[in-house]
Parts: sequence; structure tokens; C-alpha cells
Amino acid sequence: MEGLRLKYTNMEQQSNHRNHQTQGLSSRSLVVRRGVPFKVTLFFEGRGYDSQVDTLTFAAFLDRSYVAFPASFAMHNPQSGWNAQILQGDVYSKSLSVQISAPPSASIGLYTLHFKVQSQYQTRNYIIGDFILLFNPWCRGDSVFLPGENQREEYVKNDFGFIYTGTPQNMESRPWAFGQFEEGILEICLNLLQISPQHGRNSGRDYFSRRDPVYISRVVCAMINCEDDRGVLKGNWSGDYSSGVNPSDWTGSAEILQQWARSKFSPVRYGQCWVYAAVMCTVMRVLGIPTRVVTNFNSAHDTNANMIIEEYYSDRGEKLNISADSIWNFHVWVECWMARPDLGYGCDGWQVLDPTPQERSEGVFCCGPSPVTAIKRGCVNLLYDVPFVFAEVNADVHTIIVRNNQEISRSVDRGRIGSLICTKSIGLNTYENITTAYKIPKAGTSYRTTNGGGLGGREDFRLPSGRKSVEVSLLMRKPPIMGENIEFTVNITNKSNFAKVLRECVNGQAKEYNSSALKAFWEAYNVIKIGPFEVKTINHQIPYSLYGKELVGHNLMNLAVVIEDEETKECVLASEEINISSPTISIELANEHNIVQNEEQTAIIVFTNTLPVPVSDGTLTVEGVGLIEGKLQFELPVLQAGEKVERAVRFTPRTLGSKMLLAHLITRSNIYVSGFKTVYVKAE
Repeated sequence: MEGLRLKYTNMEQQSNHRNHQTQGLSSRSLVVRRGVPFKVTLFFEGRGYDSQVDTLTFAAFLDRSYVAFPASFAMHNPQSGWNAQILQGDVYSKSLSVQISAPPSASIGLYTLHFKVQSQYQTRNYIIGDFILLFNPWCRGDSVFLPGENQREEYVKNDFGFIYTGTPQNMESRPWAFGQFEEGILEICLNLLQISPQHGRNSGRDYFSRRDPVYISRVVCAMINCEDDRGVLKGNWSGDYSSGVNPSDWTGSAEILQQWARSKFSPVRYGQCWVYAAVMCTVMRVLGIPTRVVTNFNSAHDTNANMIIEEYYSDRGEKLNISADSIWNFHVWVECWMARPDLGYGCDGWQVLDPTPQERSEGVFCCGPSPVTAIKRGCVNLLYDVPFVFAEVNADVHTIIVRNNQEISRSVDRGRIGSLICTKSIGLNTYENITTAYKIPKAGTSYRTTNGGGLGGREDFRLPSGRKSVEVSLLMRKPPIMGENIEFTVNITNKSNFAKVLRECVNGQAKEYNSSALKAFWEAYNVIKIGPFEVKTINHQIPYSLYGKELVGHNLMNLAVVIEDEETKECVLASEEINISSPTISIELANEHNIVQNEEQTAIIVFTNTLPVPVSDGTLTVEGVGLIEGKLQFELPVLQAGEKVERAVRFTPRTLGSKMLLAHLITRSNIYVSGFKTVYVKAE
């Protein structure tokens, strides 16, 4: 009998992609997930397969490493290893269907499938084709298994989301296109593993270790920044972005990853924390690890690991840049879902990973994976970087007033750091408060548990240094909006039974989200007479004409007031860091509830200049992953105060499901305005 000869192979991409939840991942190769069988159909010439004569063996090659496994009619336990089950085929048929299974602990990556057929007097070897193997959060045996289809849809397959910035009292939602289904992104994410230092040092060990999401997450975390390798992003917090892109101008991950690949893996300029986190979220979702972007408001950077952040103010209320420690108004990282058998019981679930280069972890700029459960319990002896993240959400703030380089007052705030930790809600365009997943509330501290913000100053927890005879608080009278006056009150309480003469010093300082405030641009002084047990309220306002040209970055401002008793020289301070909301762009769809794939649609982009000054040199950009190819840009005319502009945008949706249409306006005067519209695309 003649030997069995393979004619060609059908990798059954359409059905395999559907069964493996990999539809839309752009690749020339078959894309499957570990722990679940995939089907291939072999077509022979001359004669068909004869189980009495022919012995079939498959081999999956990951570069030079491989595993060989025979094909049989028996069904093996998929947990036990690679196997191939013959589904149907006989000597009279010239096709044979085989179901191939990779165990849920297999290394991820680009494999080549080989096929050997041994007949009575002949052996032939064939290369069937390539396939990409990914983690499988749908498989219970996989260490990244995530229960709940709605969670998997959100944290693996959703290609858009929000990054939360600003302050807890006036949060801003920044739309972001993760773009994991865009052209070439899957291959770029695999290339990221290939050019990592771990792969360069020992490729065999690297391939073996790729079965472990803990290992993969640390490799990716380090590769998102370029401080130790040929990573994706170069950080820049200087304010000078002339040799690259302002981090605030990025709106999606795909453009960054594609630019990195086109440049032969030279770092993309520039990133800051939310850009690092969003790009890492894209890479991890592509590889199959459930991931979400998380914002920690009032995030501590504790450089000396003493769990104390010291902030200094002058006796005029001006914030001073003295301490090496810092508090970021917000800091953004990711959480990835995985089991942690390396740490033992109670550490599975969400893990913090922070690709922003702050401190080295085992000699490399990365952070995590740190179990969120361990952070909450304060298990600071565990891998990886739990003490650093614990301090980011739990450090105490010591506020110190100095005069002539001498400390004259000190107070402690135990509730400010990690005051709100949040992420996008599942299936909704609102945020979910996850603060209590990280923290056990301290005495006298409460965490907001509802969507939306409130107004009000922070409570001041003082060291036991004697009873204060004067109390002060700083409260916003209304949410601060760009173009309007900033209005706030200083409330003073005389807790003694005799009258006082007090001196009020209040000021405003612009600041970046990750650094100390700049020099005060606005100050006010008052002398106040207050009776026994009297409460006085002083109103203040800062006009746009004063603050508009001072703001930097994220439109943040530090307001502070120092009240000094002229007789006793007792000083008390209250401060509030505020985020000033920008104008918004509205998007109107002519056929909002009937958006159909491959049918042209029209969107109307509307911007009204609500500022009291003209807006000029504006570029309006409209984009939408799965909706618009690339970006559409329009140069806008000078818009006077109160003037409105509209632009009609035609687009043809390419992919099904929930998508996001984004519009943003950037002007030469660094005014940034954005808007979004969620679009649900139906089948034809």
C-alpha cells in the first residue's frame, strides 16, 4: 500500500476563532486559547487515512522547543498535556478531522504545527501551519480563569474604556481606545515578548516561563516603559514635549504600539502614568489576561518607606517644594486577574501592576504583580512590591507650616491618601468605587461609595498637641468650571470664650498632577475680628482672567488658607486641590438606535465656546476604533465667546458591538476639549 500523503490543511479559522473567543484579533495565523480543543482538517491525495496502517504524530514547535503527541481516537484529559483526537476519517475518505488540545498550563506564543505520518514502509513529515496560543480566562483550568461572562466581556474583549483623572471631588473621565483588534496589534504584542531582555538572555527559559501569567505580567510591565530595555514608551513630565507628543494628546493604544513597531522598536515619545497603564491594558487583554485600568486618587510616592508623606506650607499658605516624598493628585495603574500559587492561600484575584517607572523592582523599573487582597491585609512581606503599593494607598500626610525655616504647626491627615480608588464599571460608562478592596477604613474616615462627586474640604486629623482654639475649613461654593470664576469660602470657628483678632492669608497655586505646586499667582489677606464661639464665613473668588493663563497640564490648582492668632501666634491651615472642568464636545447621531455594520452613518460634532475669550488655532480630531479608518481632522475658525461650530462626519462601521466615537479639540493655547458617544453596531 502506498504511503499516506498530505495534500493541504484547513485550519478551520472561522469556527475555531468563534469557539475560542478570538474573533477580531487581527492575524494571518489561527488564534486559539489554551485548555480548549481546536479543530484542523487534513486532506490527503492518493488514498485516505487507514488506522490499521498509518500512525499519526503531531508536534507543536515554539521556536526550537517542541512537544510531540500522537493522534488517536481516544479522548484524553485536556489537563494532562497536549493531545490530538481523531474525530472522523477512514480509508475511503480523503479528509481527516483532528481535534488538538493544548493544556491550560501551556506556554503562550506563536507555534508551528508539524505533522508526521508513518505508513508501512514510509515516513513523511509536513509543516501544517502556524497558530497563536493565548491565555484562556474562559477555561476553569487556566490560572487566569475569570468567572462571569460579563466580566470577561469587559476585561478581555472590550476595546474602549475610561481613564479617571482630576480629583475625587471633581473627577474627569478620559475616553480611551484600547484597540486590541486593530491591524497588527496581536503580532506587536507577541514581538514585545520576543525583544524583552528575558528572551534575549535565555530564550529557552523564557519560552518555558510563558506558561505563567505572573512571569508574563512582569515582563510586559517592564517593557511598557523603556528605562531598562527597548520598551514602548518614554516618559516625560517636564512640560516640554517638542520632540514628541504631549501625553495628553494620545487617545488610544493602537497608534502608540503601531508607531513603536514601525520605528523598529524605538521608544514612542511621550507617556505619563495613564498612557503607560492604558497601553499595558491593551497588551494584557490581547494576550488573554483579564485587565482593567485603575485610578488611585491622592497617591503617595513614599521614597523612604516610612509610610509618612510630609507637605510643607509657608505661614502665608504657599505650598513649598521641600520634601522628597510627593502626592500625585491621581496615579493610574492596571489590575490583572490571575491565581498566585507562588504566594499561597488568599492571594488570587486582582493584582496591581504599574508600568510607570517610579522605583526599581528586583533591579528593573516595574511594579507588581501585588495582590490587592495582600495590600488590604498589610502583608508587606509578600512578592512583588506590596510595601510600595500599600504606601501609595495608606500613607499618613503630615502637613507642616514653617516660618523662617522653623516648624510652627503640624497636623496629620490619615484619610487623604487613597481617598478614592476606581475603575470603569462593567458594561457601563460610569466608574466603580473599589476603595474598600484595597483599604480597611481608618477611624474617622469614610470612603465615597456612590457615583458622582461632592463638594467639601478634607477633614483634618491632628496630632495630640493640645486643644486648638481656632478651626478653619475651605469649601468650594460650586464645581469649578473653566471660564467661570472660582468661588470658595473660608469658614473660621473661634472655639474659645474670648474674642480674637486673626490674620487670614489665602492663595492659589497652579500645579501638575504629579508634582508640587508652582509659585502662587493669586493671594488675599484679611484681618478678622471674631467673637467668643463665633463662626465667620469669608467669600473669595478668583476670576478666569487671573487663573486661565496660569494652569498647566490637567487644570489643577492648590488652594490654601492659613489663619494666625495675632496674640498667641497659633496657626491653622486648610487646603484643597481642585480640578477645573474643561468645556465639552457633544456628538449627535442622526440614526442613533439603528447603527448597522457596513452602512454609512452621519455624526454631528458640536462645540460651543463657553470661555469668556476667543478660541483660535483649533484642530478638531474625530476617531473611533471599528467605526472610522484612522483619524479625521478639521481646522476650526476663530470662535468668539459663546459662538458654536458644527461639523458633519460620515463613517461606515466595520465591526459589531459597542464602539466609541471620540472627538477632541486642541488649541495652540493648550485648551483641550473632548467628547464621546457610545455606539452599538448591529449586524446587516
